[in-house]
Amino acid sequence: MKIAVEGCCHGELDKIYETIGYLEKKEGVKVELLLCCGDFQAARNEGDMKCMAIPPKYRMMQTFYKYYSGEKKAPVLTVFVGGNHEASNHLQELPYGGWVAPNIYYLGYAGVVRYKGIRIGGVSGIFKSHDYRRGHHEFPPYDPNTLRSVYHIRNIEVFKLKQIQMPIDIFMSHDWPRGIYRYGNTADLLRKKKFLRQEVESNCLGSPANEELLAHLQPSYWFSAHLHVKFAALMQHPSKANAAPRTTKFLSLDKCLPYREFLQIVDVAERAGSSEGLEYDPEWLAILKATNSLQRTTPHPWNPPENNGLHERWDFRPSEAAMMQVVKDLGGDLSIPDNFSRTVQPYDPNRPEPHAAASCNTNPQTTELCATLGLTDLYAVVGQGGVDLSRHPGGFGGDDDDDGEGVDEPSEYPTDTSGLSSSYNPDEITIEDEWEEEEEEGEEGPKDPEGGCNPKSPAAGEHLSEVSAGEGNTPGRMVLPAPKSDASPTNLSLLMNLPPASHSTPGDDGEEAGALRALKRTSDEGEAAGSGGPTPRIKRRNQVIYTAVEDDDD
Repeated sequence: MKIAVEGCCHGELDKIYETIGYLEKKEGVKVELLLCCGDFQAARNEGDMKCMAIPPKYRMMQTFYKYYSGEKKAPVLTVFVGGNHEASNHLQELPYGGWVAPNIYYLGYAGVVRYKGIRIGGVSGIFKSHDYRRGHHEFPPYDPNTLRSVYHIRNIEVFKLKQIQMPIDIFMSHDWPRGIYRYGNTADLLRKKKFLRQEVESNCLGSPANEELLAHLQPSYWFSAHLHVKFAALMQHPSKANAAPRTTKFLSLDKCLPYREFLQIVDVAERAGSSEGLEYDPEWLAILKATNSLQRTTPHPWNPPENNGLHERWDFRPSEAAMMQVVKDLGGDLSIPDNFSRTVQPYDPNRPEPHAAASCNTNPQTTELCATLGLTDLYAVVGQGGVDLSRHPGGFGGDDDDDGEGVDEPSEYPTDTSGLSSSYNPDEITIEDEWEEEEEEGEEGPKDPEGGCNPKSPAAGEHLSEVSAGEGNTPGRMVLPAPKSDASPTNLSLLMNLPPASHSTPGDDGEEAGALRALKRTSDEGEAAGSGGPTPRIKRRNQVIYTAVEDDDD
């Protein structure tokens, strides 16, 4: 089964689907699934753009609204997780996941689904220590703080994912698991992104929460984005009990821009006898039911229950009976219903409404799922004033009846914030600087005038150049040999054999012999001027990183 993996989307669905279509035609293959690793930007109208952590001058509607309105339909089933540039009010309608448009599915704050027998999990957002222990308390209209905290990952989502016991095939996150760079070509990474050296040397690059999930879940594949660079790694985990050691193939991709490696095709074996279409995962739904009372919708810090004698229950791994009950609750049908419905009026380019207010609606998909499984619609609760679920009128019980209990309680939970106050996610930088990002030294190609994702589209009837002349493999195919059991992280990096990923624009005609020729795109869009002189300068975004100040904004 061919699966396309994409890095940061930034709303450029037309460009991404166009590139997939070209690869399918050129290679005679069929891509069955597209996985997007965050910064999806599912903005439905002008009000949604006000809920995105992007400066007003860089807010562009892009193309998602066409798929939301029904003007277009995604040609390939698309599954995505959230990043740090999202229409947060839209995604908050679907805390447990759901359709944001026909054939485009969001995994929620955290989630697991199945497609043709393949278990696909993911977690949305990025890690910031000062919000990690809080509940999902944000609600539109956001203030400057909640506009950013809304996309910060919370410990309850990590706790839920740690209850999973059955193997995960594919896992997605926006930011990287901390330390994964040690299992790939670190020198090449630092050559491409020199400003990451300090984070690598201090072991601060990546998310400690994702590091913990990687160690627990040990998926066959882990896909990420966020750092705007292609990077592959191969990690062999220590064996658990008497089981054979598992191996994770990690791949991070760039954002959808000219000259960027933003798309890769991966071969994953589907399981015989599996049903068609996207399905719920019974183990995950059983976990959602079991942990429903643990969820919080207030900003008070909170620690999940542990096996320390202070909690009546700390193990929420579902039993087989609990999973069978979930199947019964769903009427024996695990297929995710095609129940997408619009909750706001989509953008109309002929009737712009620049002063439209941000919407805050409950979503019928969430309402239906909550009624079926006895879950709580977090967005609805926050809209009612952030009632703590342990005291919710619906009778949800919790270990702590006092809202403030446990605030100062020390925790042995590995990703607690107590020892991570100096951690810094290197690409959650000043938003203005990210949008004005210059090409790194050595990269080629025109810079987009807005700093956004605007690869050039081919005009009708024009031809695209060969991607990899003389190669028999599908462009962008991920080829990883089996790891050696005695290989160190350094040795593992030498085992990588990844052909270049698919691009959206060509390199210069003077490329060296044998170098990849990328997909050419031409259109009536104007060419942007290139970057300045050859002398590189330290960008303001890098200066922010070097100061190691933990903040989202200047």
